[in-house]
Amino acid sequence: MHFTRPRELVIAGLVGLVAAYLLFRFAYGDLPRLPRPVGVTLFVLAVIEVALAFVMRSRVRSGRLVNAVSAARTVALAKASSVLGAIMLGAWAGIAGALIPRASELAAASSDLRSVAIGAVCAAVLIAAALWLEHCCRTPEDDESDPDHHPTG
Repeated sequence: MHFTRPRELVIAGLVGLVAAYLLFRFAYGDLPRLPRPVGVTLFVLAVIEVALAFVMRSRVRSGRLVNAVSAARTVALAKASSVLGAIMLGAWAGIAGALIPRASELAAASSDLRSVAIGAVCAAVLIAAALWLEHCCRTPEDDESDPDHHPTG
């Protein structure tokens, strides 16, 4: 398993952007209004992953044995979360792109943009937390064998 690459997140974000833009551009009148806390679930996931990152980082740094299966599951969780965050950040951007032109004419669009902003921030926080969790799972051997790793010093 390789660590998350930026292009994977960019592709996931573009998929979310296009899908959400098309949905909201052509079917906005048939969709329910966006609830204000719609993106907060992503923030809760981010908080959990930050807590897990602290645990994994302390175990890896102290040299305590980390079960290989649990480490692999943690990296898989981090990868899945960063991709989810990228998809959702792209989706929020697509929704914003569809709603901004309508915000002056539709009160619902203007109101939904506040929910979009909250969701976008929560998605960005999830991406950051997931990438940090993934980083905390790296062992010193991973850093030495990673061609993208450039040690300072």
